[in-house]
Amino acid sequence: MEEFNGFGCTGKNQSPQLSWVNAPEGTKSFAVTMYDKDAPTGSGWWHWVVFDIPAEVNTLAENAGNIESGLMVEKAIQSLTNYGAPGYGGPCPPENHGLHQYVITVHALKVSELGLDQNTNPAIVGYYLWNNTLAKASIVTYYERKK
Repeated sequence: MEEFNGFGCTGKNQSPQLSWVNAPEGTKSFAVTMYDKDAPTGSGWWHWVVFDIPAEVNTLAENAGNIESGLMVEKAIQSLTNYGAPGYGGPCPPENHGLHQYVITVHALKVSELGLDQNTNPAIVGYYLWNNTLAKASIVTYYERKK
């Protein structure tokens, strides 16, 4: 997971490599989200929203979140983040704001497609995920910027 490149941050903005196993029976697709509940917005910050990942896929390559890299699996859709663009947007908390918790979640879904596109905002995707998730697993990482 690399820091965002913008908003005062100078990272490579590369999404992490992810792998998962043991999806529940009936899984027809997957979604991946990355969320920072500690962002000073009142509603957190969505850094990555990917859905319609085919059920036979169980890994995403490092930097697959870069729309221009060509590394995202076919048929998967990366929709808007709170940076206002689709694809991965890495951590960039305010300086001296303390540790921020980043939750990366893989959702096993009971539908093969959510019927949404890359212009769908994270709250709407979240609503569809809530209605279609069979199971989910998360990893948590922390990041802070010091002056």
